Amino acid sequence: MKPLKLEEIVRAIDGRIVRQGKAEKITGISTDTRTIKAGDLFIPLIGENFNGHKFIEDAVSKGAAAILTQELNIGLPVGTHIVYTNDTLNALQTLSSWYLKIFNPDIIAVTGSTGKTTCKDMIYQVLSQKFRALKTQGNFNNEIGLPLTLFNLDSSHEIAVLEMGMSDLGEISRLVELAPPKVGLITNIGLSHIERLGSRDNILKAKLELFENFDDSCTAVINNDDDLLRQAAKDFTFPHVSFGIKNQADYMAEDIELDGERGLSYNLKVKGQRQRIRLNAPGLHNVYNSLAAIAVARAFDLELDHIQRGLLDYKTDPMRMNIITIGDDIKIINDSYNASPDSVESALRVLASMKGQRRIAVLGDMLELGDFSQEAHRQVGASLAEKQIDILITRGEYGKWTIEGAINQGMSPTKLMQFNSNNDIIAWLKEILTEGDRILVKGSRGMQMEEIVMSLQDGRTDL
Repeated sequence: MKPLKLEEIVRAIDGRIVRQGKAEKITGISTDTRTIKAGDLFIPLIGENFNGHKFIEDAVSKGAAAILTQELNIGLPVGTHIVYTNDTLNALQTLSSWYLKIFNPDIIAVTGSTGKTTCKDMIYQVLSQKFRALKTQGNFNNEIGLPLTLFNLDSSHEIAVLEMGMSDLGEISRLVELAPPKVGLITNIGLSHIERLGSRDNILKAKLELFENFDDSCTAVINNDDDLLRQAAKDFTFPHVSFGIKNQADYMAEDIELDGERGLSYNLKVKGQRQRIRLNAPGLHNVYNSLAAIAVARAFDLELDHIQRGLLDYKTDPMRMNIITIGDDIKIINDSYNASPDSVESALRVLASMKGQRRIAVLGDMLELGDFSQEAHRQVGASLAEKQIDILITRGEYGKWTIEGAINQGMSPTKLMQFNSNNDIIAWLKEILTEGDRILVKGSRGMQMEEIVMSLQDGRTDL
């Protein structure tokens, strides 16, 4: 972060200096004393189950140069700048938006029910062939994470690729207000967050907030194979481009070749021309992700050879479709970061395409699906049986529906097992795994399925 004077920060957030400290400059912004650095401004946030003001003393002991507070009826340290605001979260957001305007890079905003993190990373790799770019790190894609990402900008950055997540209406609207995009991408409209929003139509409405301030200077990028996005695009009054495989689109993939372990290739069709594209990442879903990245890159006039180099530079996240080899020939697809019906279907397609002795699916519950939970898990079980996966292992209370769906589709009950803990799954796998097995490990974040992968990797029999 560019060092800032205290007075600049106070003016930006319309705050009030309560007490002057010693530091001449603020060199960083922190909301977490576990990662705070000397010279930072500590902004204590308040949530339903936490109050960061309890950690002010800890922040000062670790070198915080200034404290932003909305509580004055507490003990405040001497020797540190103390600034008052009536809402620390709003101040964090306002300050980040002000800081963004200092550098004014082009903003690319990425959202969608699935694939947004992968698309963000692919776009970053491609654009980095020509531009100095910043991207969202990890899951810093919400009302707190996005502002903290913006503070990583400096004068060298020409582009910022920002992931924008949401769990309810109005959240993306606030994010685009903080960081107005020049290009916006919606990957798809699935079932993630349907427990709160109730329908895909409402999810669409929330995602379309990405484009609410778009004009002729902006470009929207959408998946034309998504029924709701395809229909919504008919009403767009601003520039937009599409990508897809099934339906006619501006950027299309033809003659797709999928290698279950090494990656994929396809002919990119754009404006009547064709070029072979290769990617070192497996799965049909990554055809869509790479098409989206290509469409965004072309909005910035990148040549196709630069785009291809950038796509080849892309590497999968350790917990997103990452294929690991243990022993001589046991392969694990670690896709344990999260799970939704769409992403599980994509992962099962990769597992089904892999050559080996047995294909084993280890699936934790898909959470936050509300009234759709039962049917969604049954559909996953049916799809798994149709793909002739050899063994299904489930964990969680919803696993019974996955098993029911598989049985109804003709899978033998002898190939189905349900466990109550990751430890039980680990112990069972250690007993039955043999060379040539291919294992998919996937589940919602709350299931912590990565523990299974980590244990198999290091040879432990428990956690």
